[in-house]
Amino acid sequence: MEGMERIPMLPLRGMVVFPSMIIHLDAGRARSVGAVEQAMLLERRILLVAQKNADIEEPAPGDLFTVGTIAEVRQLFKLPGGALRVLVEGTGRAQVRQVRVLEKYDEAEILPLHDQVTQSLELEALTRGVVHRFEEWVKATRKIPAEALVSVAIIEDSGRLADLIASHLNLTVEDKQAVLELIDVGDRMRRLYAILVHELEVLAIEHKLGTEVHKQMEKLQRDYYLREKIKVIQKELGDQDGRQAAVEEYKKQLEEKKYPEAVQKTIEKEIHRLEGMSGYSAETAVIRTYIDCLIELPWYETTEDSIEIKKAEQVLDRDHYGLKRSRNVSSIILPCISLSWRKHPARKTSDGKLRFSASSGRRAWGKLRWLLRLPAP
Repeated sequence: MEGMERIPMLPLRGMVVFPSMIIHLDAGRARSVGAVEQAMLLERRILLVAQKNADIEEPAPGDLFTVGTIAEVRQLFKLPGGALRVLVEGTGRAQVRQVRVLEKYDEAEILPLHDQVTQSLELEALTRGVVHRFEEWVKATRKIPAEALVSVAIIEDSGRLADLIASHLNLTVEDKQAVLELIDVGDRMRRLYAILVHELEVLAIEHKLGTEVHKQMEKLQRDYYLREKIKVIQKELGDQDGRQAAVEEYKKQLEEKKYPEAVQKTIEKEIHRLEGMSGYSAETAVIRTYIDCLIELPWYETTEDSIEIKKAEQVLDRDHYGLKRSRNVSSIILPCISLSWRKHPARKTSDGKLRFSASSGRRAWGKLRWLLRLPAP
């Protein structure tokens, strides 16, 4: 077929080389070394084709992409162990039509591909847009020197410009290969513009997240510094009222014991208030009493008590004799027992006893348990 050529082929792992790109490559596999050596004998031309899977050590023709880059070997260095380091420059695209597996290297039958350019206002606008977006990307990432912008600005060939910008971007092999396979320069520019817009959006999100994390770290460091400063000041002044020691003890108890979520948040809030409060404030004693009450309540601790309504009535009549009907303690507690027995069967144990906990609710429970444990007369 007219225009077909046969040149040695060098498979690449994890990278794509574009036309006009100058790069060092290491050839360590035996067949790669053979391909480079053969290229040095045949006008220094070699085909660079990316592997679909970089983990394959000996790729078959089906493991390679069908479009590669024709390159010229500029320099050759021999490395220890028989490996070679070569300096290559991409000269053009080529489509692989057939691969011949020879004794020492692979030979590719290729069809050179040329850029298809249709000059138009749309292409000019795309070119300007790509250059502008690339400038933003360079300033945002700072991964390549500013001189790269100068080299981009002086290129007038849109196809070469697209290849140069694509070679600088940190893209996956699949994305770079997709750009390489686009022969129409307009399509190449559109694809590159979309890639640059996506990269800039990702960078914006990364910058936002980084700023938020930085602010959070600054706040944590500031809070830590202030806390340590407060501790030093309190140490110098002396913890005369024992407030700081109480705060530490409350925090320790909060970690050792399990509390309902709402209760734990309340305790943490009150501890924070107590920690920042002056030792001479009258509210300090109120807060400490409130925290003590919340901590001492057996939130997840249960007990089993033998409750009999008749016995409870006898104890109440004995200890509250004369309080009939009007504000009668018995008229409050006994209906509470009866209703709980019927409405909450889950509180009853297998032997007919009631199970009580602090989360049971009513104040009458504590009073009732205290009454029932009084010694009989």
